[in-house]
Amino acid sequence: MSKLVKKKSKKVGLPPGSIVHIGNKRAEKTKITIVDYNEEQFQEKEVKTVKECCPYKEKPTITWINIDGVHEEKIIEELGKIYNFHPLILEDIVDTDQRPKIKDFGDYIFIILKMHYYDKENNEIKIEQVSLIFGKNYVISFQEREGDVFDSIRERIRNNIGRIRKARADYLIYVLMDAIIDNYFTILEKLGEETEDLEAKVIKDPVPANLQIIYKLKSELIFLRKSVWPLREVISILEKGESVLIDKSTNIYLRDIYGHTIQVMDTVETLRDVISGTLDVYLSSVSNKMNEIMKVLTIIATIFIPLTFIAGVYGMNFQYMPELKWVWAYPLILSVMLIIGIVMVIFFKRRKWM
Repeated sequence: MSKLVKKKSKKVGLPPGSIVHIGNKRAEKTKITIVDYNEEQFQEKEVKTVKECCPYKEKPTITWINIDGVHEEKIIEELGKIYNFHPLILEDIVDTDQRPKIKDFGDYIFIILKMHYYDKENNEIKIEQVSLIFGKNYVISFQEREGDVFDSIRERIRNNIGRIRKARADYLIYVLMDAIIDNYFTILEKLGEETEDLEAKVIKDPVPANLQIIYKLKSELIFLRKSVWPLREVISILEKGESVLIDKSTNIYLRDIYGHTIQVMDTVETLRDVISGTLDVYLSSVSNKMNEIMKVLTIIATIFIPLTFIAGVYGMNFQYMPELKWVWAYPLILSVMLIIGIVMVIFFKRRKWM
């Protein structure tokens, strides 16, 4: 239930902008890392306190501050004071049950996304909220836990690969969003493989265990759909907006990830249709299997009805039943019963009932 609806009762009665963490604590301690770069220089380090981020606020270089763990409200509040973020933004950051959205505050833009990753230990897909804030020369990312899909981006910055160290902060926002969306394809490939295997199993042997897999896949696709549908609007606003923080050269890249988002949406809808069809096939297969069983039992019962009648008649043992004293009465009655059974089987086969 916690995956569907997260508890927000502790926020009831509090004024807007109250910083209260909603969701599961996924990190023991908040980790703050700073990546500062331009085309000529690069610096990467982990800091212990938020105050150590202050010197980077006014630097002309691009600064990427990544925070793993949003459960410590004081750290989020302190960082908000340093960068003069709106209290409602800080409230949304610590509330991990937010819908993907975007807010433009002029000198900075706030974005919420959902990052999906595959948990091999539990064989399930998990969801994590990622909040991004970027200004003229900085990007701040907030994650629920340590570990993400941004390792390739860090390598590109470290080794000065591509145009990332030559571009502004808006390009860094693009590559972060692109990494999250590209990871959706990895998740969809996994779900696609499971769906294909499930289809084959359902057709070959529709056992109750298949039904559990069907509902598991349906649930994962529902959550993936909830993450992708609002994302289309977020990217559209970012691309078509007139913010001074977005360079015109970045728009073409934003249009590219918009296309990727549409592709993800189409794939999700296709897989949902396939899963729904698989569920129908499963129910039909189970129903047909039950009908076959009932058909066999009905045929057996129908054949034994006249035989039971004959056995019942001669089982009454009345004194004046002449057949009881015949020498060949017993084999004769058995022969009659056998002939009746054979005739009924031939009749059923000619009518194609069996």
